[in-house]
Amino acid sequence: MFCGYPQIRSGGKEPDMEKQKHMDINTRSTLQAELDKGTSFKEIGRILGKDCTTVSKEVRKHLVFEQTGGFGKSFNNCKHCYDRSCSARLVCGTCMNKRRFCWSCGKCIKVCGRYEPYVCKALTRAPYVCNACKQKSKCTLEKAFYRASSAQREYETLRKESRSGFAVSEAELANINSIVSPLLRKGQSLHHICANHADELMVSERSLYTYVNNNLLDAINLDMPRTVRMRPRKKKSTALKVDKKCRIGRTYDDFNDYLEEHPDTPFRECDTVEGIKGGKVLLTIHFVQQELQLAFLRDANDSRSVTDIFERLYLALAPESFMELFPVLLCDNGSEFSNPAAIEFDGQGNRRTRVFYCNANASYEKGSCENNHEMIRRVIPKGVDLGLYTQEQISLMMSHINSYTRKKLGDKSPYDVFAFQYGEEILKVLGLRKIPADEITLSPELLK
Repeated sequence: MFCGYPQIRSGGKEPDMEKQKHMDINTRSTLQAELDKGTSFKEIGRILGKDCTTVSKEVRKHLVFEQTGGFGKSFNNCKHCYDRSCSARLVCGTCMNKRRFCWSCGKCIKVCGRYEPYVCKALTRAPYVCNACKQKSKCTLEKAFYRASSAQREYETLRKESRSGFAVSEAELANINSIVSPLLRKGQSLHHICANHADELMVSERSLYTYVNNNLLDAINLDMPRTVRMRPRKKKSTALKVDKKCRIGRTYDDFNDYLEEHPDTPFRECDTVEGIKGGKVLLTIHFVQQELQLAFLRDANDSRSVTDIFERLYLALAPESFMELFPVLLCDNGSEFSNPAAIEFDGQGNRRTRVFYCNANASYEKGSCENNHEMIRRVIPKGVDLGLYTQEQISLMMSHINSYTRKKLGDKSPYDVFAFQYGEEILKVLGLRKIPADEITLSPELLK
């Protein structure tokens, strides 16, 4: 019996297929070793004692993509580079060698109008990876690999995340809310509603009780006739997470790895400031190097309100300015940031930023943002309803805060440092203006 392989019964029979058993690191290591040899899925399934479709799903679910280029060649996945039909030179305007083709350095893909991404056809069919490809050291296209250690980390993260939140999307929740809330407020019971709208709701009566008790619908549990006669249960409400896989590839370790590979890339810290429970909240975006902070008023602490704000910023700033200002975002684990794909990509699927997450209960990992919240609390103390204010008042408050000089900035204000680097016009688009030093007010009197 080979090390790491399950024993095969005598008589040439294949081992019994393991049913309902998850792969562990040893199984995944064996899978990677066989992929490196070019073994087929059917043969790998026989070795692991699993169905070949299980092996195929495991590989496709945990692909690791790399843009490494080839030996002595930079990454370039343009179709015209791949078939050597491009003869363009000096597209980026920075190359000193006028005789050099642009496809040889790979910088052209960001600025060339003829750029057309190309995916290797070998990755569209089994085994879907480049582990055993003999050309991978020469290929300049994007490569896909199966890595046992990476697959195990993703599996463990997903297993942890799948035990939190609710398995319902925002669109499904909005549909349920539109049906259930009006009828509950008419005095109908959830059993009656579920019995008469089963085809429309597509959820059980027990799930409806859970959604109402956790304040996911407009109607609350006091709208149910019997609730006023029952002692409330002491149960902490659980936030709705849109994508339970959102942390895969976006952990704090991934964040640090990305910054090591791109040391000149700035990052912004995102967080939420609450007033009263269930009321309006603020989305704050902190520019760490400049100490500048933005704040946007939201009606509810859900992911839709966050993605809508970034969509408005994307349209107001134009794609080039947005990507320059927000190349990387570091967020906490709140449900309001659980739809990273909607933030990272625009409506056409073009990447505009990257989202990463702090570790759980580790607010110090974005301490600069947390410290700046203290200045917001000078003007709006904890426990004050943010619904009392408008976005214009919030922008006024942030203008005063960002005009306040900081010792660590050489007695300059965040407004001045940001304006020097990015221009004052962008600050106007972001709703900020310079407040004279003697007129700065950092107390509740500002918004009265």
